[in-house]
Amino acid sequence: MSTAAKLIYFSPPADGSRAFSHVNADPATGERPKNWNEDVRVVQIEDIRGKEDEFSLDISGFQYYRHPAKHTKFTNDKEIEEEYYPESVELLKKLTGASRVVIFDHTIRRRRPGVIDDNPQKRQPFALVHVDQTAASSVARVHRHLPATDVPALLRGRFQIINLWRPISHSAVDWPLAVCDFRGLDIKEDLVPVALVYPDREGETYGVKYTHNQKWMYKSAMDPEDLVLLKCFDSVQDGSVATMTPHTAFEDPKTPKDTPLRESIELRALVFYEN
Repeated sequence: MSTAAKLIYFSPPADGSRAFSHVNADPATGERPKNWNEDVRVVQIEDIRGKEDEFSLDISGFQYYRHPAKHTKFTNDKEIEEEYYPESVELLKKLTGASRVVIFDHTIRRRRPGVIDDNPQKRQPFALVHVDQTAASSVARVHRHLPATDVPALLRGRFQIINLWRPISHSAVDWPLAVCDFRGLDIKEDLVPVALVYPDREGETYGVKYTHNQKWMYKSAMDPEDLVLLKCFDSVQDGSVATMTPHTAFEDPKTPKDTPLRESIELRALVFYEN
């Protein structure tokens, strides 16, 4: 079964200049300054509930799993870092076979229609097709978050950036998360680097242009025991594995009225392998 829904794609700056987005929104308008346009398309998004095992990080770029979290409050950042981070590190090691996992941040998202305040404590579902990291920003993350003495050896081995996303409080029927199968992605034609401008530095993400070859999926009504791993980068670049998965929140037109508003958490992790 699939649903037809609007997705917001990236359209590069018309003048050919380097694309940029500011991280901090204008407090008056809620808008983030940027120099590119949105391209809204209606696409078919397949519900893969019951077929989750057909997809994996190395084949499609994403992987679903069921595993209840021990930490369930998700109301205090310090408690999340002290309780949810360690259990998630162990889960990521188990699911990937990695030897070292470093979680470098997290985002709580709670949908609040009409609210424009978008500070880090009040993030809403992010409705834009994107990939969190480019190759350059992924390497920069290793330098930023790991001891300098460890970096050279870590960069010689395989490393990835993986997001761990799960609903919190209740099922994510409202504004679910859609993922794009890597196998339908043309990484040379579909992706455009976008400078992510922080007050004190720059990061870089990929904006994603629409093509008809892209195949979109979601798992309907994911509950807090459901999770999905999203690969944002893989240092293996020889074509043997999926290296990323574009993703976005979307409004499912089939969502019943009075459905609880979406609440979710995503962790972002550096994942390293010994061999």
